[in-house]
Amino acid sequence: MRRVHGARLPGRAATAALLTATAACGSTAAGTGDPGGDSPAASSRPSPSASHARFVEDIAWADGGRVGMYYAAGRGLMEQHRKTAGGPWSKPRLVYATEGDACQSITLKAFRGTVTAIANWGVYCADGEPPTESLAAVGTRNLSTWDTKVTKDFDGWEKAATVPGTEDLLFTNSSTEWLTRLRWSPTDGFGEVEDIRR
Repeated sequence: MRRVHGARLPGRAATAALLTATAACGSTAAGTGDPGGDSPAASSRPSPSASHARFVEDIAWADGGRVGMYYAAGRGLMEQHRKTAGGPWSKPRLVYATEGDACQSITLKAFRGTVTAIANWGVYCADGEPPTESLAAVGTRNLSTWDTKVTKDFDGWEKAATVPGTEDLLFTNSSTEWLTRLRWSPTDGFGEVEDIRR
């Protein structure tokens, strides 16, 4: 059974606790200085310039480069990248605009030259409440272009993965009763959110 995603499904809020949290919560406002303090994880991260903002998440990307994202309070989701190791960081780019309250994590994943991002917003979301805005984003063309799709009143995407035999990507969220998925293709962008009963 398939249906286009509509109203929030009862009993699925519990899956919010399973959302991928690959990085600790950073500042929700743009800041300056090192992105991670003195922790071991921080020591492996790149040191930004003095004007660089604090990342919630950053990953390796294409030929030694890196891409990072952070929540900016009252603005939305910001992105910066550098194309080579030790190269200059790009200027902050607004990927998705919202005045919502940011959740605790951002999940980034690189697929060849493409990068996916999962981010969420909602009242008290940083304290563990389910999000009310769930973003799936795909960056292409050396991250000069970002496709975005927001799902309202949804527990959030757990992961993104490639679709075998294609260049498409699939964002998913699983529960005991439902598999929710969202497909992206290089030619058509994002499709419709589908709920598939298990």
